[in-house]
Amino acid sequence: MAARIGKAQWQGTLKEGVGRVTVGENGLSGPYSFSSRFEGEEGGTNPEELIAAAHAACFTMALNNELFQHDHAPVSVETTVSASIRQIDGLPTVALLEIATEAVIPDIDEAHFVEHAENAKNNCIISRALAGVPEMTLSAKLVS
Repeated sequence: MAARIGKAQWQGTLKEGVGRVTVGENGLSGPYSFSSRFEGEEGGTNPEELIAAAHAACFTMALNNELFQHDHAPVSVETTVSASIRQIDGLPTVALLEIATEAVIPDIDEAHFVEHAENAKNNCIISRALAGVPEMTLSAKLVS
């Protein structure tokens, strides 16, 4: 498999500086800063949002594949991941990943769907890469 590329550039001090992050060779690109990362300022992204987006995309693909492999054809699967920073050993750390997924799938019961969602959570590439995160939760529900 090909290596995937992410790039970042930074100018200035930690608190007053600004940076630009790019996903892929010609992909998404946008600014980031201390204030967009730690103070909730609008107009920029941050590494934790990129982790959350990557995790949401990976999990959604893994769940979709898991369902098709078990003869369930989802109409749609939508996932949001929230990455939260907490202090661990005095250092800011991604300490919680909350996965919330909703799907429209005919002919499957809630318990069976949750079982497939748990498998996707445990086995998607990004979940495995983030195995060091102390807490990863899952909320999975069927919608119509």
